[in-house]
Amino acid sequence: MDPWHEGVPPADVPLVQLLEGSADQVARRLLGARLISEFEGERTVGVIVETEAYLGTDDPASHAAARVGRTRRNASMFGPAGHAYVYLIYGMHWCMNVVTGGVGDPSAVLLRALDPIEGCEIMSRRRHGRRGIASGPGRLGQAMRIDGSCNRRDLSRPPLTVAGGWPVADETVGVSPRIGVTRADDWPLRFYVRGNAHVSGKPR
Repeated sequence: MDPWHEGVPPADVPLVQLLEGSADQVARRLLGARLISEFEGERTVGVIVETEAYLGTDDPASHAAARVGRTRRNASMFGPAGHAYVYLIYGMHWCMNVVTGGVGDPSAVLLRALDPIEGCEIMSRRRHGRRGIASGPGRLGQAMRIDGSCNRRDLSRPPLTVAGGWPVADETVGVSPRIGVTRADDWPLRFYVRGNAHVSGKPR
């Protein structure tokens, strides 16, 4: 059983501590942390159970790869760390990243899936009762009421917060290539909690 289902209180770890190190280290460390959304009087909380790291200008799959450079869309990736980079895919799904690099270093971690632990009925309503409440980055965005207004938000304070949670043991962490990328598609930069029902991709 995952530790957050065992009645153990979450650890009080500040966001700055969660963000120490390279994007791949942060992506691993964010497993078990909480994403807290408090919009319009509705509080929803999920435990991060799947992430992907994007390593900046030297990562050909990154939105800020060297061939792309800095653009209006990816500007928030260039810092500061601890802020949100939110973008739209397919013209309808908002996806959220946690910026990890310092100013000028566009590294980030995509949040791919949450295990809902608070406000589950609210999340389900936002998802119109569809299955997989926060399983996949687009579903996660919809369940947590994330949209373009969340871009550049400081994630250390409400209404959208990444906070300490529960340690996830190394033996329960899966690592695989990222999903849906066409460049650097063999880099092992996807991290997930093995056996958790809310992980979006099949184990590899």
